[in-house]
Amino acid sequence: MTEPLYITASCSIAENVVAKDNKILFANKGTAAQPFLVSVYEHFAFNYPRFYKIDNLCKLGWLAAEILLDQSFDKTIYDPGDVGLLIANRSSSLDTDIRYFETVKTMASPALFVYTLPNIVLGEICIRHHFKGENDFFIFDQFEAGFMHQYTEHLFATGALQAGICGWLEIMGNSFNARLWLVEKKTSPNAVLFTEENIHHPPGQPYPTD
Repeated sequence: MTEPLYITASCSIAENVVAKDNKILFANKGTAAQPFLVSVYEHFAFNYPRFYKIDNLCKLGWLAAEILLDQSFDKTIYDPGDVGLLIANRSSSLDTDIRYFETVKTMASPALFVYTLPNIVLGEICIRHHFKGENDFFIFDQFEAGFMHQYTEHLFATGALQAGICGWLEIMGNSFNARLWLVEKKTSPNAVLFTEENIHHPPGQPYPTD
């Protein structure tokens, strides 16, 4: 029998609202994607000067991971190689690809070119938190809860992971949607079982596809 896994924290950033464990922490309605993401960074008073240089997909993922893990994750109990990330989206790095293509018409921007792969956001999160385990980035038309649940369970069952972040990081223009879950073998007072049903947000409702 497979050992049960638990969602010990969750974070969402969508429709200009930031929530953790289904509780709204910050909102800034009517703001375009980039200034909104900067406003989230400044609201939580994060200190990571590199934040202003990374692209919007990395900003979105970095913020979601930072909020997800804050006061919810004790990384000292894990070996860095036992913590991984399993993320998916629909647009890959197209948001930055388009921006980079525009610069090619005059002078190609190396600062944008380095972000023309979707898995760069995983690197930013791993560097920040010193994670060295399995990390994968998938491209789907919409969030595939069944696949994400099954693949995550497989990595835990084979010993490849002892803890991990899984979810959805999508941004295209001013449309963005981040949904991340912290998955662990241990439970906690607010934890819920890691099931296909429980990685929908809000619980019991279809997962957003925008």
